[in-house]
Amino acid sequence: MYVRANPNIADTPARPSPEWLREGVIYEIFPRDFSLAGNIDGVTAKLDDLHHLGVNILWLMPIQPIGEEFRSGELGSPYSIKDYYAIDPACGTASDFKKFVNGAHQRRMKVIMDLVADHTAWDSVMMTYPEFYKHNAQGKIISPMPAWTDVAALDYSNPQLRQYMISVLKYWLQTFDIDGFRCDSAGMVPTDFWEQARAEIFKVKPDTIMLAEASKPDLLTNAFDIDYSWPLLGTMDDVLIKGAPVSEVRRSWDDSAARFPRGALHLRISDDHDEMRAVNRYGPKGALAASALMFMLDGVPLLYNGMEIGDVNESSGGSLFKKISISWQTPKHPEWRVTYHDLIQLRRQYPALSDSPVDWLHNSDEKHLVSFQRTDDKDELLVVINLSGQPVTGRVALDTTNDFTRVKISGVWDSDNERLPLVRLNGYEWCIFHRTPSSLPLAERGAGKTQ
Repeated sequence: MYVRANPNIADTPARPSPEWLREGVIYEIFPRDFSLAGNIDGVTAKLDDLHHLGVNILWLMPIQPIGEEFRSGELGSPYSIKDYYAIDPACGTASDFKKFVNGAHQRRMKVIMDLVADHTAWDSVMMTYPEFYKHNAQGKIISPMPAWTDVAALDYSNPQLRQYMISVLKYWLQTFDIDGFRCDSAGMVPTDFWEQARAEIFKVKPDTIMLAEASKPDLLTNAFDIDYSWPLLGTMDDVLIKGAPVSEVRRSWDDSAARFPRGALHLRISDDHDEMRAVNRYGPKGALAASALMFMLDGVPLLYNGMEIGDVNESSGGSLFKKISISWQTPKHPEWRVTYHDLIQLRRQYPALSDSPVDWLHNSDEKHLVSFQRTDDKDELLVVINLSGQPVTGRVALDTTNDFTRVKISGVWDSDNERLPLVRLNGYEWCIFHRTPSSLPLAERGAGKTQ
């Protein structure tokens, strides 16, 4: 067991993360829906497309066999796993998976895969070890949550279960040379197990990364490299759906900064397999504005399964248990691919977007506008986003506007914004400006910024 002695996590540095993660853009893939074939080969066939888009970390949702006992829906949830060591024949073979990983690596892309450590299918091969599971007062194995009727809860008070799961992690690293794990329901598994597992897999592949599906500060001190920015996602729903003031975005960011370890890395999401599609929640223009925010903030942005073409087919809720293929041949918004490509390239071009702090700037209409800068010793980027559906004119609190030029993003309309600090933005419009800090007098660099 690992004993923690950390009374104030916010005063503790976050676990250092590999550079390839900090500079990364993650693309989540649901193999069943990603192609008509619905298998690993269907993903491999589109590796060139993903590479050209610019993403460099591919997250594959579970590829193991799905439980049949108490199955949800027609095909079952990929998070109800029968055998951690196997690949579902419907997904392919071990050879297919090796081909996929090798193909990604040849294109300088990393591969992470889902680890579902909190629970298994009811007909899991692990049921031969009933002591691995949680039981109720009557001695019956239970689900982790009443609504999750298709899975059974694992019991991490059992040291043998811990060793079994650590062996699973090592198997996928050593056999397939993957680069990390996205750990499902990480907050429902004891933190000290994750720290124990982390120490063991470090011996196998030191630059392995672990992504926690959680928003739990203590996970980021020793175990995980990155977690979900769920609080910010909830705030975005409040702003874009319920009409909350846009100043709530900064409040949410500040709150997380005060609670999490210093330098903590968060996955910036507006869309994933657990959410209704952002394009359906926010509308097309609102979805793009949300993406612009996620790509320009600190942390690591996520694209989900067809998001780059505005795919509207759901995979959350009951849709997770069916096959609803991405409409690659008849995309809803094919023009978005170049917009996302340009946002990704912007992160490649300017390291400030990966490595510098967020410097929030006040503006004259914080009910509708969010404004901030990302600055290092080479570049200064100013971001202004209208998170409302109405035209807005606002003034950004800049002490100097010298030498700012607007960054061109393909597919994004371009209002007249040559008069900074004034900006005029249509509904859900956003703009990014760039200048070189060295062009400013030393006394003016960083003026007007707030952390």
